[in-house]
Amino acid sequence: MAASDSAGDDSLYPIAVLIDELKNDDVQLRLNSIKKLSTIALALGVERTRKELIPFLTETIYDEDEVLLALAEQLGTFVTLVGGPEYVHCLLPPLESLATVEETVVRDKAVESLRAMAQQHSSADLEAHFVPLVQRLAAGDWFTSRTSACGLFSVCYPRVSAALKADLRSHFRALCQDDTPMVRRAAATKLGELAQVVELEYLKSDLIPMFVNLAQDEQDSVRLLAVEACVSIATLLPQEDVEQLVMPTLRQCTGDTSWRVRYMVADKFTELQKAVGPEITRTDLVPAFQSLLKDTEAEVRAAAANKVKDFCQNLDKAHQENIIMTNILPCVKELVADPNQHVKSALASVIMGLSPILGRHNTIEHLLPLFLTQLKDECPEVRLNIISNLDCVNEVIGIQQLSQSLLPAIVELAEDSKWRVRSAIIEYMPLLAGQLGREFFDEKLNALCMTWLMDHVFAIREAATLNLRKLVDQFGAEWAENTIIPKVLAMSRDQNYLYRMTCLFCINVLAEACGSDITTRLLLPTVLSMANDKVANVRFNVAKTLQRIAPQLDQSVIQPQVKPILDKLNVDSDVDVKYSASEAITGIAALG
Repeated sequence: MAASDSAGDDSLYPIAVLIDELKNDDVQLRLNSIKKLSTIALALGVERTRKELIPFLTETIYDEDEVLLALAEQLGTFVTLVGGPEYVHCLLPPLESLATVEETVVRDKAVESLRAMAQQHSSADLEAHFVPLVQRLAAGDWFTSRTSACGLFSVCYPRVSAALKADLRSHFRALCQDDTPMVRRAAATKLGELAQVVELEYLKSDLIPMFVNLAQDEQDSVRLLAVEACVSIATLLPQEDVEQLVMPTLRQCTGDTSWRVRYMVADKFTELQKAVGPEITRTDLVPAFQSLLKDTEAEVRAAAANKVKDFCQNLDKAHQENIIMTNILPCVKELVADPNQHVKSALASVIMGLSPILGRHNTIEHLLPLFLTQLKDECPEVRLNIISNLDCVNEVIGIQQLSQSLLPAIVELAEDSKWRVRSAIIEYMPLLAGQLGREFFDEKLNALCMTWLMDHVFAIREAATLNLRKLVDQFGAEWAENTIIPKVLAMSRDQNYLYRMTCLFCINVLAEACGSDITTRLLLPTVLSMANDKVANVRFNVAKTLQRIAPQLDQSVIQPQVKPILDKLNVDSDVDVKYSASEAITGIAALG
């Protein structure tokens, strides 16, 4: 008997603990107990979870937002814990309350869980339990519940009777005309989703009027969301209906007084283009695109400029070249000199993509002058975007033409009087090298890279040194041995001690990239020979370089060649040379 009593107590234990923890003042404890709900439900079994746990949660949960958020998430995973799909409707009451709270993220999570559960309902349960919930939320007093309702129509609409479908459409229409802008926004966001599941006749008779109203809403935040719905609706309609039912509204959005709405049209432009088809694109979207590219707001121009390549690529092949040359290219030419750098940068990231579409002749005649202008732009991002995409132009016009037209501009920038401009070009060199290939690079740009090592500005010499490392990574150690190393080693005999030091800095980075053989055979003798330099700063750097390249050296040369030199520097007359020599001796000894 006592055993059965204690068994009864044990079965109540999980709920008792949960009640205690949920009433605790510590938010973290309450949060942890919510996260353990599934374990508690397992302990209780499906029947008690349905009859005790879920009602308890429905009645008692008024808490901090983070606790409610965790609860909304947990309940979404509870279907099996209440006994599977036939009992899934038990979970609707707590989620219905959560879908009405003030905090948006909690409502959204509750709606997400409800949407997932709609799939688990049988058609009968959907009509008996889920649709009434949607109707209650849609008719709720607070805007929060009406906002949540908008996200639930599309998941239940396809599986209910014709009478209920009509009722759902009428509820959704009311939400589209709601007094509260937040509700209309939510309805506009979900309109495209509902359009996907509504029958074509009702799409035309019911949903298109809702779309037209939303697109003329007094709030621009609602109007811009209608643009998204426009894409879904246009995809579902036959061509002649698009022209008649959708295009007037879309034309109106393109010329909207609010730049946010025009921005949204520009942002969705290629999706709209695919949705409306080639015929309407030619008659309507091309002029609309031109007006967006010439918009008064820079954000709109930038969004449209971003779409130039994709829009041109998707044009009907029969008219593609003509439309680009006649309608789009004149606007693009204006944007190249746009006063806003974001617009220029957006254009520079896609303009090279016009080359393959327009072909060799048009690229050389019309696009190359634009690329040249952008290469000389004062905004580094514009220059980088052009240099980063040279390969697609190279494929169209060939390396010869490219070298004749664009490379002189790159070389000119490389010798610019402003050191920051020179620095920017150095950064692009490895990128250019990869796009142009080794042979071409050696012929045209190698000398330039070596010249930078002798620049009078230290920042340029430093950047040029790092650039060498990246080039060796790209072209390999053998290339370095034949092309770069002889020139670097020659600097060790230069009259100017600064360039002798640059030689050491280059050796520091080349040793790692070229490996043990080249370091021991070619680089080490030069470093050792510089230990007798008359400038203390050079000797100081010899010791530092020996320590830096030691891991790359063949160990057999450390004792006979490196050690004697460091010992000699360790008794140097200059205190800094002695210090760096002793540091190097310690560092190399630690390598073992």
